[in-house]
Order: sequence, then structure tokens, then C-alpha cells
Amino acid sequence: MVDKGYRAVIADDEPLLRHHLNKLLADAWPELEIVGLAKNGQEALELIELHQPEIIFLDIKMPQLDGMSAAKVIAKSGSEAQVVFVTAYDEFALQAFEANAADYLLKPLSEQRLDQCVAKLKRRLNSQQAQPSQPDVSALINQIQQLSSQNTPSYLSWLRASKGDDIHLIAISDVLYFKAEDKYVSVFAKSGSKTNEYLLRTSLKELMQQLDPNQFWQIHRSTIVNVSAIEKVKKVITGKMVVMVGNEKLPVSRAMQSQFTNLW
Repeated sequence: MVDKGYRAVIADDEPLLRHHLNKLLADAWPELEIVGLAKNGQEALELIELHQPEIIFLDIKMPQLDGMSAAKVIAKSGSEAQVVFVTAYDEFALQAFEANAADYLLKPLSEQRLDQCVAKLKRRLNSQQAQPSQPDVSALINQIQQLSSQNTPSYLSWLRASKGDDIHLIAISDVLYFKAEDKYVSVFAKSGSKTNEYLLRTSLKELMQQLDPNQFWQIHRSTIVNVSAIEKVKKVITGKMVVMVGNEKLPVSRAMQSQFTNLW
């Protein structure tokens, strides 16, 4: 069957992951028109009202209005759009609500899994039998919230780091990147238009265990970067890869380059 011109909205608070999903969808479903990219649930609702898409990709954890709250509003509006949750929950937990979802995508995104998602969405949208049977989004949300309270690990929200003789309390969302220096870890965090450097008395390995792996990636044995702070990824003359965080070029180890290769 020839694909109808379906439209979709992508909502994810991490620019790199929005771009990544957009790129993967362009390859997996060229006919699908991405009519909007949102960085939170509120922006997603505005784009949905404007464009009336048939498909909505919602990250579960977003600022201002998260994916579950946005999905509740969508469900109450009577929309028949297919909601695909983008989540970091493991597959064991997802089995509890998989039957009710239009579909889900597990981070980090997999091309093979996305192909399966696209095939499932096409069947739902193209099949007359599937048309009256919309997923019970409200039931799905309740199940996700229950799983969230039981299975979501606790990650750092704040850091206590030193600068000179002073101790500072730093919001983890303000951290741009961490860099290992001898027995210390340097913390580079934004403060208004400036970037300040602080020190932590811990190892990079211990620190990584306390950070949300969907927010922070260890791109090098000495560097952990906040994914949302990455402005671009580029290859230098030597063929090596670096990520740009402001004016800083942070090298990406060969082992970690696969995290970014799908962006080309």
C-alpha cells in the first residue's frame, strides 16, 4: 500500500537526540513529514494543535510539561494520534504496558527498533481494522507512572564542588562537562553568560555511576559531557571526532564515536 502523507511531531528536551530521531526517521520513513520539533511538552501541545499530526513522539522526561502530562492532555482532547513514548526504562519494565502503547522507543535509539516501530505505525494507520482500536493512553500513563515510582534510579540533582576556599552548590542541569585531572574532577558549569570551573574530590568512574546516562555521556576516558550542552559534532583534519560545547572542543574516543556516527 502506498503511504499516505502522514505528519509527526517530535518532543525531546535534548537537542542532539531530537536531531538524531529526526535523522533516523528520515531514513526509515522518507514519506513521513516532521512538522515540528519541541523541547518540552508545552511546545509539543502547541505544535500538535497547529499541525494536527497523526504521530507524536514524546520523551517521557521533559521540563515544564513532561511527556506523560502532555499525553494526558492529548488523550482528553479526543485526538486519534498515535503516541510513541521515548523512554529510558528497560524492556522488562516496558513489557507491563507494551500492549497498550502505540509503541515505544528505548534510549539509546536503535535503527532496527525504529524500523519495527515504523512498520507497526504503518499497520495501525493504514489498516481499517486497526482504525477504531486506539491505544488506551490514559491506562498506559498510569502504568508508566507506577513503574516510574518503583524502577527509576535516583541520580544526582545537585553537586557540592569547591572553587578556591569556597564550597558551591551547583545544579546538575547547569553542568556542561566534567574533566578528570589527576586525583580530581573539574566541573565546568554555566553561570549566566560565563562558564565557571570547580573541583570535585571524586573519580570520574564514581561520578558516572551517579549521573543519568541519558543526560551525561562519557565521550572519553577523561571526559563526561552533558548531551544537551553539545552544540555540534565535527570531524577534524586528523579524522578524529570532537564535540563542541561553547568554544571548547572535546575529543571523542574511538570507542564512543558510534554514539554520533548516525548523525551523518
